Amino acid sequence: METAHLEFQNDAKSILDRGTEVIRIEVEALQKLAESLDETFVDACRTILAAEGRVIVTGMGKSGQIGRKAAATFSATGTPASYVHPGEAAHGDLGMLVRGDVLVVISNSGSTAELQVILRHARLLGVPVIGIASRPGSLVMRHADVQLRLPAAREACHDNIAPTTSTTMQLALCDALAMAVMDMRGFSRAGMKLLHPGGAIGLRLLPVRDIMHGESAMPLVSADARMPDVISEMTSRGFGIAGIIDGEGALLGVITDGDLRRHFDVLSEVSAREVMTTTPKCLSGDISAEAALELLNDLKISAAFVVEDNAQGRLLPVGIIHLHDFVRIGLG
Repeated sequence: METAHLEFQNDAKSILDRGTEVIRIEVEALQKLAESLDETFVDACRTILAAEGRVIVTGMGKSGQIGRKAAATFSATGTPASYVHPGEAAHGDLGMLVRGDVLVVISNSGSTAELQVILRHARLLGVPVIGIASRPGSLVMRHADVQLRLPAAREACHDNIAPTTSTTMQLALCDALAMAVMDMRGFSRAGMKLLHPGGAIGLRLLPVRDIMHGESAMPLVSADARMPDVISEMTSRGFGIAGIIDGEGALLGVITDGDLRRHFDVLSEVSAREVMTTTPKCLSGDISAEAALELLNDLKISAAFVVEDNAQGRLLPVGIIHLHDFVRIGLG
């Protein structure tokens, strides 16, 4: 008799139903995993935190792919880590595991033969082993000082063979370990910035002062300036805003396109002081690009001055940022 999955129809509904089914199977497995965490998870986190050296992650096949990602996540969040292929370990890479390290071994069955060499070496060195597997009496769990057992769950394939649900749980559990240890370390946003100078994360954490337009680009006028002159400055600079300053260069207020519309009938008769908004929204140069973009969007404004306090506690404009600047660096 043919099984149901061999009669799969390639119509749109069947394809969508199957995709939904796979995701739901994995979601249910993740829920089981979340409910299974106990003091053993705490022990694993404390073991990692106490390591004097690195976290060495190993695993074979698809578990090895998860191991590579886990090592990268640990390293990116303040816990030095490396991946060691169990097959290569027997041909010289055992030297990557030294006293003071912690070994994290990932295997769904826990009985992967290629893991024996590195497990024996860890025992010889006295390196603590954290085992991640589904079978409590398996090779990995027998060698593990801390046993993180994956709950029983079917793979998402009909024949219960292709690593899908199991690797999803492995990935989530390793992420949970990395994030918990990150918080235990007190690893900060500054630390993330240091380790991610490039790419999307680096852009998001970049301080506004690194992307703002400087002093020469700022549209600044005095409080006594006539509005035709203010409009000319706004138009020439192209930010849709002008900063109003006093004789010492401190920011008194701003004039935006909205202020111009509200005072349209008297613009030829008044000064900047009479039109400006005296409580402008400003940014610190230390704020991240991500936070600055979010703030501008929340306030529904397109530009803001970057300011710093002077000795008298007054705001001095040191730059200006526009929504277009975030688009320019790939954040918009």
